[in-house]
Amino acid sequence: MVTHVRAEAHGDERGALLSFLAEQRGGIRRAVLGLTDEQASARPSASELSLAGLVKHVAEVEQGWIARAKGEPPAVRRDQSNWHECFRLVDGETLADQLAYWEKVAAETEAFIRAVPSLDDTFDLPDEPWFPEESVSMRWLCLHLIRETARHAGHADIVRESLDGRTAFELVALAEKAEAAGS
Repeated sequence: MVTHVRAEAHGDERGALLSFLAEQRGGIRRAVLGLTDEQASARPSASELSLAGLVKHVAEVEQGWIARAKGEPPAVRRDQSNWHECFRLVDGETLADQLAYWEKVAAETEAFIRAVPSLDDTFDLPDEPWFPEESVSMRWLCLHLIRETARHAGHADIVRESLDGRTAFELVALAEKAEAAGS
């Protein structure tokens, strides 16, 4: 683990889940520190993954899951015709735009999770062939978002190190230095 997630206030399960999610988001955000759109869009490995694409993907995924939990459709619908756009910038999109969008999504996630009456409340999984026909809890949703974001934070570490050799530890130090200079 590159950063430490502080213990929640006694009994604050929501706070703990949201803190772990925020910590994983931070790993991806740090992976793009100091990069141009061109650098962030580079694909330095055998994979099609780029850092900009990862930012875009996790923002879309998080927004989509929160929308589903609210009983709303995701803001972006993906299918076979546009799935390839999920992991790359298209049509004038920028890394800065995607980071700003993700920040908005993160705030909406936090507000929603803090507002639901209980983490035991449920919603139905989407009617898609890859999902079983069942309901899941808000707790499951939080854990799923942590898992999804953490998986891609690991990808981001590898892609960034492949780009310029910077490791997650170096990026934490760089972020802390930038934060100290800004305060």
